[in-house]
Amino acid sequence: MLRYVLGRLWQSAILLLLVSFIGFVVLSLAPGGPLSQFALSPGMTQEQLDRIAEQMGLNRPVIIQYLEWLRHMLAGNWGVSYRDGQPVLKIIGSHLFATLLLMVTSTILAVSIGSTIGIVSAIRRGSVFDYTMTVLAMVALSIPTFWFGLVAIYVFSLNLGWFPAGNMYTAGDGSILDYARHLVLPAMVLALVDLAIWSRYMRTATLNVINQDFVRTARAKGLTRRRVLFKHIVGNALIPMITLAGLQLPTLLGGALVTETVFTWPGMGRLFLDSLGYSDYPVVMGLLMTSAIFVVIGNLAADLTIALIDPRVRLE
Repeated sequence: MLRYVLGRLWQSAILLLLVSFIGFVVLSLAPGGPLSQFALSPGMTQEQLDRIAEQMGLNRPVIIQYLEWLRHMLAGNWGVSYRDGQPVLKIIGSHLFATLLLMVTSTILAVSIGSTIGIVSAIRRGSVFDYTMTVLAMVALSIPTFWFGLVAIYVFSLNLGWFPAGNMYTAGDGSILDYARHLVLPAMVLALVDLAIWSRYMRTATLNVINQDFVRTARAKGLTRRRVLFKHIVGNALIPMITLAGLQLPTLLGGALVTETVFTWPGMGRLFLDSLGYSDYPVVMGLLMTSAIFVVIGNLAADLTIALIDPRVRLE
């Protein structure tokens, strides 16, 4: 088991290194480059831009700049924002809670509701409920997330007035109930697509388990339907879903970016778009690495969980 864990950690470290290098090179080759924000300052001359580039080390080869950035990052110094001069880690930390709150809430909704729909659809295969959920899942997967967000704002905020149209809390309030009211719409919109995916995968996993010999044996032994369902069917159907949970992290982060923009939610997704607009590349690189670390940790946790449950994985 230790060899398996060390192998996965080594692969994760290599992956993060590749992500950081590709991201750094792409941002360095972007139109305007890191100096584009300084070039917008009134009265800025080319001589002054050259001096800034020399002071920041931007006139050196890209590989040298990357190695210098990597050395500082590993030491805990992720750079300073071009926009307001604050440390990148401090800026990301101030937006991290909002994104985690939104992602955790939407994940709980997607997993609980989606798994329930998938199990019921598998048990009632071919029923009206099964066909209806299949159609609704295809619709949810086909329509962009931002469209769901705009419709939710129009219906539940503008017309019905049930929930706020955006932001994380009301100025001057900040109570738990106020946070919850602001969280409902973005969490439901973000969970919608993942809910559809979970329901489809859970339906397939449940159907695969239902046809196994051990399920027929359990029924032949006289176990109740409830005991067979929850102890033998659901428990085994959830095993492949652990891998899906790790694979869903990139989709969840991408959806959070769109959702946070639509609902003006002060999370890392909105910060990423704002930083791109200001050519604040240190913050963009910090957000890229933070997202990559989340995805790698999620997939690593899923792989290790599967290895603990299924010994065959550890023997590969």
